Amino acid sequence: MKEIERETLEDSGTARLVAQAKRDVAGGEPLLPIDVVERLANGENPIRVLRQFRGWTQAELATAERVGITQNYLSDLETGKRKGPFELHRKIADSLNVPFDLLSPIAVSIQEADPQRVATQKKAIAETRRSRGQK
Repeated sequence: MKEIERETLEDSGTARLVAQAKRDVAGGEPLLPIDVVERLANGENPIRVLRQFRGWTQAELATAERVGITQNYLSDLETGKRKGPFELHRKIADSLNVPFDLLSPIAVSIQEADPQRVATQKKAIAETRRSRGQK
């Protein structure tokens, strides 16, 4: 009896997932082939996987019309040498026409992505306030 109950719960859960997927597709959510989903699930870099799925080179994705970064920076993001801020990953997701959720796990705060730039900005702001007599 417990086995039947467990199967019934699994079947209803599967039915809910299928219904949600149908609503997502009807609402315009992109469909990804199983090989892309498997590569993402296996921990491959999502930017690389999704870029290759679209058939684009790094240079094509990095262009000013799409993302507006250098190809070297994109390469560093794909290899994990650098981390990009949330705002950049949102631009990449928009360019690739995929949900941001697929890239959010590898996105970081601007402070973590470029601490030197943030420190320079804070210093400049503090100097400007001091020169204006502000605290």
